[in-house]
Amino acid sequence: MKKKRPVLQDVANKVGVTKMTVSRYLRNPDQVSAALQQKIAVALDELGYIPNRAPDILSNATSRAIGVLLPSLTNQVFAEVLRGIESVTDAHNYQTMLAHYGYLPEREEERLTSLLSFNIDGLILSERNHTPRTLKMIEVAGIPVVELMDCVTPCLDLAVGFDNFEAARQMTQQIIAHGHRHVVYLGARLDERTLIKQQGYEQAMLDAGLQPHCIMTDRASSYSSGGELLRLAQKEYPQVDSIFCTNDDLAVGAMLECQRQGLSIPQDMAIAGFHGHDIGQVMVPKLASVLTLRERMGQVAAQSLLAKLRGEAVNPRMIDTGFTLLLGGSL
Repeated sequence: MKKKRPVLQDVANKVGVTKMTVSRYLRNPDQVSAALQQKIAVALDELGYIPNRAPDILSNATSRAIGVLLPSLTNQVFAEVLRGIESVTDAHNYQTMLAHYGYLPEREEERLTSLLSFNIDGLILSERNHTPRTLKMIEVAGIPVVELMDCVTPCLDLAVGFDNFEAARQMTQQIIAHGHRHVVYLGARLDERTLIKQQGYEQAMLDAGLQPHCIMTDRASSYSSGGELLRLAQKEYPQVDSIFCTNDDLAVGAMLECQRQGLSIPQDMAIAGFHGHDIGQVMVPKLASVLTLRERMGQVAAQSLLAKLRGEAVNPRMIDTGFTLLLGGSL
């Protein structure tokens, strides 16, 4: 059985003020005197008061909440994106309401339905692939939307990210420039960005007059799947001398598999990843990777969203946070 929560009147009685005074304090502490601020803060703490925002939400007032839909909670990329978002929303007294959908558009639709029921003021999405109902709900909601991780693919409203195709193309060019001719692309999840990177890899291979080869799985990325995909590449393409992975999880797993097999990196097998995670940068040799600015992406997305909520024009609509090639020692 739920315990009865303390209400505004309980706090007011404890301090000896009106309920309206406590309400004013909760909306903006500076609206009451410094002495009263201290007394109310102590009373709230002692009573364990939990604000009830349902009346504001139901009355169609702004919720001061931003909905954030992430495809994965275990992927370090999105943990860093979220940190960037919350560094901005916290500073502007906005809450983030987080939902996770496992890269499934149908589940994204379900999570969005739930988020919109809380009358969120804005929305941050991680993908471009949405169901028709998701698109309709966003249209009906009429709230600003930012889509992350890509600055090229057409967006609904605003976008913050980088050019996945060009990043993959340039890294593949670097692998080839280091003398490797049998480069295999390893991909997981088969999400949109993995497929765009595949296209960038294939373009670089064809431009160099080389034959592209891809080993893909629809399972989640992990260190163990990186090892499995490398073994599969060796089986299907025995001449493989280098691999380019859609992310660092696969690349690190492939490096560990090479060590298990007694292969030297990069002499026997060159390896490159994507995103520039810390683990790859402390391995020996240091992993070649594409550094993306995940936290910066989150910050810019939240700043753009809040600017739009203030009625400001946001230009350009698609913001490129760029990427950097880290060549490391694995090429």
